[in-house]
Amino acid sequence: MLVLMPLNEWSVTPARAREIQLELRGRVERTDRLPELRRIAGADVGIDPIRKQVIAGVVVFGFPGLEELERAWAVRPLEFPYIPGLLSFREIPVLLEAFGRLEKLPDLVFYDGHGYAHPRRFGISCHLGVLLDRPTVGCAKSRLIGEYTEPASAAGSWSPLLDEGETIGAVVRTRAGCRPIFVSIGHRISLPRAVELTLAVCDGHRIPRPTREADRYVRRLRQARDRQGGRSR
Repeated sequence: MLVLMPLNEWSVTPARAREIQLELRGRVERTDRLPELRRIAGADVGIDPIRKQVIAGVVVFGFPGLEELERAWAVRPLEFPYIPGLLSFREIPVLLEAFGRLEKLPDLVFYDGHGYAHPRRFGISCHLGVLLDRPTVGCAKSRLIGEYTEPASAAGSWSPLLDEGETIGAVVRTRAGCRPIFVSIGHRISLPRAVELTLAVCDGHRIPRPTREADRYVRRLRQARDRQGGRSR
């Protein structure tokens, strides 16, 4: 099992959590520092409100063929409340455990959440990337902050997501006629490259395959746990 050391504590107040985001955001690299991409991953988290647990799933694919290589999961008690902008403190502890169960860390991670497109410019995709020291891309289904002009209807079209005159992400049409998704950098990647790679892992669906498969994995894990009465491995 890989040992991943956090840079911050997790059992904190919301006020302290915001301070930690401000303290760590200077570690985010907004330019390309990617290795040769052979292994990419999608990650997602689901909540079990009955048992008050959080479940993480990571699915790793070969790139560019997108053949599945491995997957891992973890479950932990749900300890931090749902507060928009502070999902890191609710989700990252279990994510680190799931990533630690992989045979090898991926070269790039797509996460179903925002990165730089965040009020403090340090969303969960940034936080995860800094902790893993891996390039990360945030692929969110909805906007957290910012304004934008609707991109053209053709697949691959995108427009900038702006906040106070700063480009904080991209509004990307991954499939013609579908609602766009919101792409932002997480760590060690530029926005144009993040958009390019997001489109490269789309396979005709609105949601990129890595995060779509991670979402399915987490839902199936929860369903299996429901059938088994909550027993974990």
